[in-house]
Amino acid sequence: MTFEPKTTDYKLSPYTGLTRQSWIEAAEYLLGGVFNNIQNIEDPVVMPRYETEVTYPSKDAPQWRIKAEIFEGLCRSFFISAPLIHIEPDLELNGINIREYYKKQVLYAVTPGEANYVLNYSDMRALDKSGNTTAVYQQTVETAALVICLWLCHEEIWDTYTKEEKDRIAAFLTDFAHSNTVPQNWRLFNMLDMAFLHMNGYPIDEDIMRDHAQNILHYYVGDGWYRDGQSFDYYSCWAFNMYTAIWNNWYGYEKEPYIAQKFEENSNELMKTYSLFFDRDGFTNMWGRSGIYRNASTSPFDANFMMRKSTMDPGLARRICSGSLMQFLQRDDFLWNGVPTLGFYGPFIPLVQGYSCAESPMWLAKALLCLHLPEDHPFWTAKENNGTWEELRPKETKVTTLDGPALCMANHQANGITELRTGKMVKDKSDSHGIWNYGKLVFNTKFPWESTPAEGVESQQYVLQYMDSEGEKPITPNTTFWHGEKDNVLYRRQFWEYEPQTETHWRTAIDLADFTVPYGIIRADKIRMFRRPLRLTLGSFGFPDNGTEVITREKDGYKAIILKGCDHTGKEKQLAFTIMDGWNDIKLVKSTDTNPDSKNSIVVYAETTRTKQYGYEPYFLISQTITKEDLSDFTDEEIFPVKEITYTDKEKCGGYGPVTITLKNGETRIIDFYGIESCLQL
Repeated sequence: MTFEPKTTDYKLSPYTGLTRQSWIEAAEYLLGGVFNNIQNIEDPVVMPRYETEVTYPSKDAPQWRIKAEIFEGLCRSFFISAPLIHIEPDLELNGINIREYYKKQVLYAVTPGEANYVLNYSDMRALDKSGNTTAVYQQTVETAALVICLWLCHEEIWDTYTKEEKDRIAAFLTDFAHSNTVPQNWRLFNMLDMAFLHMNGYPIDEDIMRDHAQNILHYYVGDGWYRDGQSFDYYSCWAFNMYTAIWNNWYGYEKEPYIAQKFEENSNELMKTYSLFFDRDGFTNMWGRSGIYRNASTSPFDANFMMRKSTMDPGLARRICSGSLMQFLQRDDFLWNGVPTLGFYGPFIPLVQGYSCAESPMWLAKALLCLHLPEDHPFWTAKENNGTWEELRPKETKVTTLDGPALCMANHQANGITELRTGKMVKDKSDSHGIWNYGKLVFNTKFPWESTPAEGVESQQYVLQYMDSEGEKPITPNTTFWHGEKDNVLYRRQFWEYEPQTETHWRTAIDLADFTVPYGIIRADKIRMFRRPLRLTLGSFGFPDNGTEVITREKDGYKAIILKGCDHTGKEKQLAFTIMDGWNDIKLVKSTDTNPDSKNSIVVYAETTRTKQYGYEPYFLISQTITKEDLSDFTDEEIFPVKEITYTDKEKCGGYGPVTITLKNGETRIIDFYGIESCLQL
């Protein structure tokens, strides 16, 4: 079953047809699936579960972990229901009055002795025998969702509580607000708890609030982005940019005007480029941890409209929000027993992390918080427009590079796809999950990342295998340094087995250089090795295999494999992977259960070896991946775009000096890694 809006208006919304009423219908669709699993008003929001190996709670989980699932289900489903309760106070689903359900369950959650009591912070510390003096618990995350939702429907729920009931909720929140938190985006959870308490007349420690707020402010790196731990991902958007807007209105504008003003400036800075992260259809890229939150990535648009001086174009914002909403709701594999799956589209365990439970994906409902905007708000009344996509010339690619968060977006007019290239990534060498999420060379809105299809091969990643001793396992780079863009070429460096205690010259590395062509990206990378012999592979994007035509081509001494087929929904797909200098061969591998779109998939990959420990062998590896959303043939020039590759060294290995790539369309790109050592950033 998929969502089909009953209400559409293609005059107001020429791209999606969606209106505010369509969004209300979408919220009811999602909430209806949840409540089909709730039999009566006393039951908690604990959903059916098909996965038990990765997600929590495990069979031997401590009591606080079991309670965390109850609280997570309550608060994240509340994200869906809170705006609806304000709009439709008498809404009933599965015979349950939604307003009365949440009013009752919130009180259960904060009341010791009740079956659905989720434990306050002090209770959990008493149960925790780990001896960890800085222990934190999942419930802290959910308290922020709780206060947001109580604010969204305060007239229908919060205002109807007795003073004693409000005091009971406030005491529960106070315990979390002033206790330990994780020193990254979690600080915002405590800040919102305290802001809600302050707004409702309860005392807080303003020094603690100020300490958290100044820390959050100083995670800022520019371009509207905040660093969350080591990484950059959508947490900067659905946590930092969403929660600071709410905090400003509840507390910051009044009590901390300097910090609030900075948060507002940063939100407006994000709006200058954030629309460029989405493709022509408004699709969200599968990138970073917690991809199960899907279109929550659109919530910063709503947040910007909460600022006193917002700058976002409302017609463009709604177009992207609606496009991303339908990216998921129109999939027949998106729900399992009525609840969003643990995956990006259908169930996809390689994406899932241990801090997730069956109810976690409902965090995506942050995208639905825009329903708090009144029906006469420009977000709902402005005509949809598609921003940059309406301005691009035929086959033009717009490239936007942000050095602060190390992000580079390419908006391809030719296929409507957005490709994202990232940097400033360091993961433990054993963290395959983290490397998939952050270490791909390119993230593509229409070809989401694929996990390992076969030993020694990864999609959009290099894989190295040393061959000088038995038992050597293939390894993937675990660190990406950022250099930035120069003369239309993006420069980065990746290391294999990077660890800070080992001097980097004792690590095999590869200097990355890539530039856009109308349908994709050409790579011209240079290997830097301290140990050989070795085997090296590079995979293209994972291709959904639902009946795929495989075509092999050769021209000008280069080889290509073209795949033609369709994704899970039947949408036509095409990919062409071309290898040029430095590679020995091009192959493909078929796989099962490694692609987030389809059960079966194909990864085309390049392969080469280097045999001499200190041999002057080819250093450059040149390849191209292009894609489109139909089956019309790529031209020869598109598949084999390179007219000439000119090396400085007479051996034509690229060991030193610039390498000039001349394209058949007359353009040239000069690849020169000399001097990037002076500015490599993590």
